[in-house]
Amino acid sequence: MKKLSLLASAVLSLSLIAPLQAADLRMAYDADPVSLDPHEQLSGGTLQLAHMTFDPLVRWNRDLSFDGRLAEKWERIDDKTVRFNLRKGVKFHSGNDFTAKDVVFTFKRLKDSPDFKAIFSSFTEAKMVDDYTIDLITDKPFPLVLHSATYIFPMDSKFYTGKTEDGKDKAGLAKHGDSFASRNLSGTGPFTVTSREQGVKVEFARNKMYWDTESKGNVDNIILTPIKEAPTRVAALLAGDVDFIAPVPPTDHKRVDASDKVDLITMGGTRIIMLQLNQDRVKAFKDKRVRQAIAYAVNQDGIAQKIMKGFATPASQFSPKGYLGHNESLPLRFDVAKAKALMKEAGYEDGFTITMMAPNNRYVNDAKIAQAATSMLSKIGIKVDLKTMPKAQYWPKFDERAADIMMIGWHADTEDSNNFFEFLSACVDKEKGLGQYNTGNYCNPEADKLMQAANVETDVAKRTVMMQTIEKMLYDDAAFVPLHWQNLAWAASKKVDIEPILNVMDFPYLGDLVIKE
Repeated sequence: MKKLSLLASAVLSLSLIAPLQAADLRMAYDADPVSLDPHEQLSGGTLQLAHMTFDPLVRWNRDLSFDGRLAEKWERIDDKTVRFNLRKGVKFHSGNDFTAKDVVFTFKRLKDSPDFKAIFSSFTEAKMVDDYTIDLITDKPFPLVLHSATYIFPMDSKFYTGKTEDGKDKAGLAKHGDSFASRNLSGTGPFTVTSREQGVKVEFARNKMYWDTESKGNVDNIILTPIKEAPTRVAALLAGDVDFIAPVPPTDHKRVDASDKVDLITMGGTRIIMLQLNQDRVKAFKDKRVRQAIAYAVNQDGIAQKIMKGFATPASQFSPKGYLGHNESLPLRFDVAKAKALMKEAGYEDGFTITMMAPNNRYVNDAKIAQAATSMLSKIGIKVDLKTMPKAQYWPKFDERAADIMMIGWHADTEDSNNFFEFLSACVDKEKGLGQYNTGNYCNPEADKLMQAANVETDVAKRTVMMQTIEKMLYDDAAFVPLHWQNLAWAASKKVDIEPILNVMDFPYLGDLVIKE
């Protein structure tokens, strides 16, 4: 087994090699993308697709700094403006030329997206200086301009402008809807989508006009098949039916690692898996003592050791170690006796009945984790009616806040603690996009004030204190039930050189993938 650290191996071979023969890749994920629209849902699956079919202005590299993509270089003009010089000669899949107009179009769409607008709440404008220069302007000094630019995957403004045959706006964004952008795609990325059958198969072909001629990637065609069941996914790899799978569940690591035909690659993760308690649906959840009781009833370490086989880090907060907001003073708090005492103090000694929903193909062992939590809550008198379902069905239910407790996993793609707060614990504000994934409807105005202050604080030491203070406030409030940070694992045939294209964000840069002869 090859193991990579969070900051692993920035040193890759730069030696010249002979051109590689074009190859095909058969890959299997636990699920396929729910839409082709890069702004419909802020999720790992959407961002994985975006890195295959679009290109961002800048992207994270493996030492967690930034590489230019559609932006060749950038400079700060003043304390509110960063200027990006765009790459020339880039074409979209449609054949249209990429210019600054496409960045302006995309920026406006991001500001309108229910899922993405919070990321860009500090930005006032994407100003076109000329055809290949764009200024990103914020309302105040903002420390995360480049972090945010990793989310700007320019869309083909000409392709997405106009009306469909049934009179709908091609630029329209429909959450879980049937929009033009959800079914049609024109990006600048290394692959085009040639065929898609939801839940069955997605086929990709190499973009023959791709601008990145320095990439050594030699994959011409990709077939992505969703295989929900982990044992089936692993069996398909070991049998040679597919070449690359993700994720690899902890229960199968030994079996995969023992094979002489495949490589297993693991990496520490920063995605928090958590449960949210809907205070608008359950009166008892408004009582901090009840929320604390639930937090004390759930055995994070037990879940990490028994269900995740040690391939996870038990969590007591949003921020993993290494993030500015990580607060070392917040311990795990599994204590059933304490939980029962809190339930009695709150007047719920006899417990109550609630509903819970969780996906069964989005996170590693998600259904098993939900079942374990259900069992743990029964120990303090809380009876849970649990329903699990594929993520394509789960996310609409999640957005509806359709159950009393809902599971979600979140990786802060800005690699900053404030991203957790903005989306998962902020008071829900649909206009600003804050609390977009806060199905607990938790609200702490004081924590939100600190969050907003941290968003404009450029002094790292001061930002650190602010975000660690927020973590302590959320911990004391039992704003949510943290479970663990999920580690990452991929496996591939030995001819598929996946290690150089993997990263802690879990966005394999498949355009750079090399398959050996």
